[in-house]
Amino acid sequence: MDDKSKLTGRRQFIGDAAALGLMGALGTGAILSSCTSQKQKYEAPVFPEIAPDGPVLKAGLIGCGGRGTGAAINFINAGPNLQITALADVFQDRIDRCRETIKKSHNVEIPDENCFVGFDAYKRVIESGVDVIIEASATHFRPRHFEAAVQARKHCFIEKPAAVDPVGVRKVIASGKMAEAAGLTVVAGTQRRHQADYNKTFSMIKNGAIGDLISANCYYNRGGAGYFTRQEGWSDMEAMIRNRANWIWLTGDNVVNLLVHNLDVLNWFFEKHPVKASGFGARIHRPTGDMYDFFSVDFVFDDEKRYQGMCREMDGCTNNVSDIIFGTGGYTNCQNKIFDYNDNIIWEYEYPLGEDGRPTNRTAISPYDQEMINFVTAVRSNKPVNEVEELANSTITGIMGRESAYSGKDVTWEETMNSDLRLGPEEYNWGSVDIPTLSPLPGKAPVV
Repeated sequence: MDDKSKLTGRRQFIGDAAALGLMGALGTGAILSSCTSQKQKYEAPVFPEIAPDGPVLKAGLIGCGGRGTGAAINFINAGPNLQITALADVFQDRIDRCRETIKKSHNVEIPDENCFVGFDAYKRVIESGVDVIIEASATHFRPRHFEAAVQARKHCFIEKPAAVDPVGVRKVIASGKMAEAAGLTVVAGTQRRHQADYNKTFSMIKNGAIGDLISANCYYNRGGAGYFTRQEGWSDMEAMIRNRANWIWLTGDNVVNLLVHNLDVLNWFFEKHPVKASGFGARIHRPTGDMYDFFSVDFVFDDEKRYQGMCREMDGCTNNVSDIIFGTGGYTNCQNKIFDYNDNIIWEYEYPLGEDGRPTNRTAISPYDQEMINFVTAVRSNKPVNEVEELANSTITGIMGRESAYSGKDVTWEETMNSDLRLGPEEYNWGSVDIPTLSPLPGKAPVV
């Protein structure tokens, strides 16, 4: 991509899982990446229904938008003696809405003196006496926020994706290693790894329910992203951040921001990440920002097996958010069903029954609550979990696919991981933002 179109910088089979105490060592990443011999069935982890009691655990929230506010409520839901005591955001109105929502849902008052506004607000939350940090800001800012929290020796919950560019991902990886050395817990917002039905299906597949895995498809096709019309008095920076769902430097584009859900599932089930991507995409409908409307990417593993990922944000089109993995003996939707090649269901996850005696078709505990239960359990049981590597790998997978589509060329994992590409302005202030606003042009934009 040339200077006019980049932002800145360049480059088991049957049977339920046995209980594992407090999830054994708790960590889903450690549990799910462990090797099992052919003679020993892999058991899906049994997650706790509620985090154990303990001294008050105080959390600071960085990023008070919809996902951040939801994560704060999920944290309070996770168990006893859990408090949200400090908030940070670049906009006061988002803090106000977050406070109002938490007050309405849990009758929790967060005092004015613990609410911080501005680009440096995250530092003040970290210094406010909290025990843990919930990082849910616009993705571009996540690496620096996470780094500061780990340096201050705070346990962290960080949302996905890890970053918008390779420089940011490498910073997150480095911070993750620092957290591991310090005995800190880091849980990522890859909620499907904390979802009982996905975990049970994973155990079935790992134990051979569909034979050897061959290929897969994944989809995150939804309606168009909302956008904010720029208002009088907004600076370039405010207009961009309020409209963050449409800017590459803030979200990484939808193949990183949205398809990361699916990429994470497929990398998890295949137990490795792709090494090459060949993709395409375009911008057709989006009225603002510089992002693409759709992507289609072929991801290739080191053994030439592959999966195809598709994502789209366009109104008036068919929506589809799903995954499918094909094996030598059948296929699965990764969540709750396994089929033979006559399309017969040969296994189905048993959901809890509702008051009417029928399956609820959802897990007993929301995966958003479950990931916080697992987070708090790890902290209070002093059994650290670190999910940074899985999050980073899924994020780099998306960035690799994005850069292939932008450039129109095949892009490798090594090229992406070693790239010096950094997106966004060098400094943060409420004035003008001197970055190009043209969408990338395939065939013209250089590879990472």
